[in-house]
Amino acid sequence: MRNIHDENRGYRILLPLVNWMFRHSYRHLKYVGEENIPQDGAIIFAPNHTNALQDALAVLSINSERKVFVARADIFRKPLFAKILGFLKIMPIRRMRDGASEVLKNDETVERAIDTLGEGVPFCILPEGTHRTKHSLLPLGKGIFRITLRANEKFGKEKPIYIVPVGLEYSDWFHLWDTLIINIGKPINMTEFIAQHADLEQPKLILAMREELTNRMREQIMWVPDDENYEKNWEELRKNPPRKFNWFPKHRMPKWLLLLMLIVLSPLFVLSGIITLPLWVAWLIIRWAIKDPAFHNSVQFVWQLIIIPLTGFIALPFWAFFQEYLYLARKFQKPEETK
Repeated sequence: MRNIHDENRGYRILLPLVNWMFRHSYRHLKYVGEENIPQDGAIIFAPNHTNALQDALAVLSINSERKVFVARADIFRKPLFAKILGFLKIMPIRRMRDGASEVLKNDETVERAIDTLGEGVPFCILPEGTHRTKHSLLPLGKGIFRITLRANEKFGKEKPIYIVPVGLEYSDWFHLWDTLIINIGKPINMTEFIAQHADLEQPKLILAMREELTNRMREQIMWVPDDENYEKNWEELRKNPPRKFNWFPKHRMPKWLLLLMLIVLSPLFVLSGIITLPLWVAWLIIRWAIKDPAFHNSVQFVWQLIIIPLTGFIALPFWAFFQEYLYLARKFQKPEETK
């Protein structure tokens, strides 16, 4: 039986295309801290979760290595989807909302994750368990820590197990062709952490691991306390961001100049719209059917990943210009980067 982490020709061909399309789906894309990825042990990536599938694609795009992911189990119910997700190296994981009896089925996923780590293939789990478009963190689930503990028991003496916190900061959660910063934090050597807390029983050890990872993840994002002052605190932080987030472009172009650019470029906009009209109509129909706006980016990306190569990349420059024009139009409505 083939293991999910095994190399295969189809995946090897598709991975560069997916990464290329992802990197060219953002007007500004920056990777920070790539040197923090360990070279001497098993790696678990732990990103924050604000933008559905885009978050996993962001981690995948960090380098050219294959990686194994988990996703919520309900999307695996249809056999065709389950087969496609398996090909993409994504495994199902059950959540408490699926029922206690379903969560018990996670043992197989945990063992496959441990096998993946044992073979030196990076594993990624979004520890919040669900996406939310806010600059805060939901309480981290226990799954990532149980996998870490089991992996450490199995081969921690041979090589260390690291959790690498990843911060994903989007300038716009609901539209592609904007800005994304991917912050890769200092890795946590969990083999050492577990040894240093050997006197703790497992429930308390997991709480200590959770606290450590939560703090490390907060350092990688524009974190705001999730309380009644959230909006006020976010506005203050946005005006005076930490140094690592000063890279976000500041759109201070006068409105008259931006409007002039839109007028001058409008003939190209019309031409691009005509050439890519069938693609945009199909996409708008799909978008209309998606109730959760946080999924719009993800579905649009998958759509263009399928359609652009099928058109022989002929539609790509027109599709890209159309998105650039819409980007400028949004900035005309709101010159400053806001969310």
